[in-house]
Amino acid sequence: MQRILSISGLRAVAGEGLDPDFLCQFAAAVGTIAKGGSIVVSRDGRSSGEMVKHAVLSGLMATGCRVIDAGIATTPTCGVLVTHHKAAGGIQITASHNPVPWNGLKPFNAQGSVYNREEGQQLLSLLESGKFSYVTYDQIGTVELLEDPAGPHFERVFSLVDVEAIRQQRFKVVLDCNHGSGAVSTPQLLEQLGCEVIVMGGTPDGQFAHTPEPLAENLTTLSERVRKEGADVGFAQDPDADRLAIVDEHGNYIGEELTLALAVDYVLERNQGPVVVNGSTSRVTADLAAKYGCEFHRSHVGEANVVAKMKACNALIGGEGNGGVIEPQVGFVRDSFVSMAYVLAGLSRKGGSLSEWVETIPKYAIVKSKLTCPQEAVGKACEALREHYQDATATEGDGLRLDWNDRWVQVRASNTEPIIRVIAEAPENDQATALCEEAKEIISRKLS
Repeated sequence: MQRILSISGLRAVAGEGLDPDFLCQFAAAVGTIAKGGSIVVSRDGRSSGEMVKHAVLSGLMATGCRVIDAGIATTPTCGVLVTHHKAAGGIQITASHNPVPWNGLKPFNAQGSVYNREEGQQLLSLLESGKFSYVTYDQIGTVELLEDPAGPHFERVFSLVDVEAIRQQRFKVVLDCNHGSGAVSTPQLLEQLGCEVIVMGGTPDGQFAHTPEPLAENLTTLSERVRKEGADVGFAQDPDADRLAIVDEHGNYIGEELTLALAVDYVLERNQGPVVVNGSTSRVTADLAAKYGCEFHRSHVGEANVVAKMKACNALIGGEGNGGVIEPQVGFVRDSFVSMAYVLAGLSRKGGSLSEWVETIPKYAIVKSKLTCPQEAVGKACEALREHYQDATATEGDGLRLDWNDRWVQVRASNTEPIIRVIAEAPENDQATALCEEAKEIISRKLS
């Protein structure tokens, strides 16, 4: 049984850890923490989603919660709905970019953001003790089905950009939802921004047309379609639509790192304030913050860590280099809707093509890879790199990051998979690739 349980939530394979009993207990723990308050529940389109949802509803109702059922909706929409309805929390049913057999639960607190460390530890303790606050028959919770889950989300996004200016451009957009939850409302978002939208994977059934993580090797069909249609931009979402990758008008993959960079460039040009990213994000955002005279901060990897740092320094914008932009005025959740709106608004204001805008952004090559590795062996991997790269500046606390004047490499354990991630950045792609591959080889020798 491969059940990945952490303060970030739960992921497992249906029939192998993703069973109704445990799902119900997890939901009961969330309901206990919420003290029987209102809980927003939404899901992506995976085939196991309906089974998971019913188990979750049972656990929440058994603890007296009023469930606000948003049906199939994006993860950032779930976060927005929590604050919009003044709910006590939320649960998004998703396994993000994991393959089709996987599913999971992502809990939200009353602030509409993922559980922080303290809340996550409380949930894990409840699961271990089994001391859930079940109610009597006359206090069992209810379920209320929402008719327009995305409406409040749209309103917050549109309030941040000049909608009419975007509409006047009549952008042609190819949107790859890949049969994820973004298919439910993203086409409507873009249409309301005046775009001509060509949708790929527009049925939210979880039957992914390609490997769901929005990386270059998985988006060749999107790139081809952008060229064929003569589109201005191509957008690719992951299954729960909190991450966004971008393809320019020539069909070139811009990548996930520049999603955040473009958003930061657009925002800081108009307003100045602190920027927060995690320790695995490209240094391009640091360069942009310096360009506009803004504070720049790094947090540990993990959405909860980024959000905590953003709140601590009152950040104007933040996010992660996996295509996850976090805009506090919408919600403290990675949000592909915000990313799209900011890219289109930037194109509208600058007047040129996307590739021309990208040319103005500082350039680095970042390479991301991974190795299968049990959690207990991560320390050995870090030790091996430290011993080999004694001329680098080492930063601990989130795996190990090693910095030189013009490049860096980081190794850290995944919070959601039994792997370690190896990330390297350098001025040129061949340099970053060589550094990443060398680090992987050093680790492999140590673990063999």
